[in-house]
Amino acid sequence: MSRTNSLRARLVAIPAPVQGALWMIAATTTWALMSALIKRIAVDLHPFEIAFFRTFFAALLMAPYMVHARTGLFPRAHRPLYLARAVVHEGAMLSWFFALTLVPLMDATALYFTAPMIATILAVLILRERVHARRWSAIAVGFVGAMLVTKPGAHGTDAEFTIGIAAVLTCAMCSALGRVSVRSLTRHDSPNSIVAYNFVILTPLVLLAAVWVWQWPTAEQYLWLGALGTLGAAGHLFLARAYAVAEASEVAPFDYVQLIVAGLIGFFIFAEIPDIWTVAGSALIAVSGVAIAWREANLRRALRRQSA
Repeated sequence: MSRTNSLRARLVAIPAPVQGALWMIAATTTWALMSALIKRIAVDLHPFEIAFFRTFFAALLMAPYMVHARTGLFPRAHRPLYLARAVVHEGAMLSWFFALTLVPLMDATALYFTAPMIATILAVLILRERVHARRWSAIAVGFVGAMLVTKPGAHGTDAEFTIGIAAVLTCAMCSALGRVSVRSLTRHDSPNSIVAYNFVILTPLVLLAAVWVWQWPTAEQYLWLGALGTLGAAGHLFLARAYAVAEASEVAPFDYVQLIVAGLIGFFIFAEIPDIWTVAGSALIAVSGVAIAWREANLRRALRRQSA
């Protein structure tokens, strides 16, 4: 047995929840590194242009796979769902890249994790789902955490910080919609195909926003942008594989590793020192997200038992 086959056999032998957790940790660590790189590049380039190159280089990286797998340039089925995912992904990406130029890395990352709360509220408003007291309590805890991170009034007339917070919350809402679509698509296509189709559709959409602020990058900036695209593609591959091998509720708690990594990067690279309110708020948001995921998992198990 070759070394590659031996490694593959060992990976397959790992229990599915553990595999999902490892893939999710890889995804969140990758995204924390990507966010740090965005802050570095955004000193010289507009965040919308950075977003375009991120998607463009990611699409190029996925091109060999598409040729080898003969996937075609566009998905053969579920095209409306793919298009909807690309649109919400564009909203999430543009708002996130913009927010990182205005808000400290750990603050932005913590507020991004209000996505599970937003997803629950959207499910009530749009899908008319019933949410019981425990989940509303978890949402309330997360809301308190978000207030601690934003510290209303503490920044006075700091309009840039306020705009940055609004951008992060917009990203969280779009991400909540996008992750639901990923879970649906993994039932029909492979993780690699989902990521490839997403970037092919997404690239021209982001270009429409980037052309208004365009400036040609330098040779060094092209290298940074290429690294950004590589990290972006890798992060989405890791996320799609996490959802493909395990239940969302099983991997959701490990998403919050990104908070720890973002805090360390912000401290050591950007000299951003989080205050006690940011740390406390981040902890409450993480507790809220894990509680919501745990409650949803219990509800799904109950529904499966009823239908059995």
